[in-house]
Amino acid sequence: MKSIPELKTENLIISLLNPEDFKLLVKYESENRIHLSQWEPTRSVEYFSLEETQKRVEINIENFQLGSSISLVGFNKEQSKIICLCTFSNIVHGVFQACNLGYSISEKNQGKGLMFEMLQASIGYVFSELNLHRIMANYVPSNIRSEKLLTGLGFEREGIAKSYLKIAGLWQDHVLTSKINPIHIGI
Repeated sequence: MKSIPELKTENLIISLLNPEDFKLLVKYESENRIHLSQWEPTRSVEYFSLEETQKRVEINIENFQLGSSISLVGFNKEQSKIICLCTFSNIVHGVFQACNLGYSISEKNQGKGLMFEMLQASIGYVFSELNLHRIMANYVPSNIRSEKLLTGLGFEREGIAKSYLKIAGLWQDHVLTSKINPIHIGI
């Protein structure tokens, strides 16, 4: 059984959400439902239910143990509230050694550098502990905050994917970016 990471930064404690604490995710998603809806797929009412949220948290733990994804939560220092989330999904090993990155932050915590803080620590963990070579992150062109965040983290623009994902009910173009593990550069 893999040990659950616990990363500590200046303002956050980053870890997997314990299944018993799933109500923290319910609260985060409820408080930020409208804010996040412009950047996410259209969600059913059931998606936000207690039962479905608890199942998603349990599946996240299973996927971490299987090595297929890791969904991290950025807590406040008291671990009583979720500030931000990130998921490294579609983890592929072998000759690819890559994954996709998705993330969100609560509306009232935008612009404070907390998402940067979380991703910087989480990317460091994924590169060092999982030894991945490449992390890919994509964003809707109008999402200037994501553009600045990913650029600041060292992600490089690779192109545009037309009609890439169905976000907020519409097929939308996405800017494709990636970050290469600096340890692997030149190897």
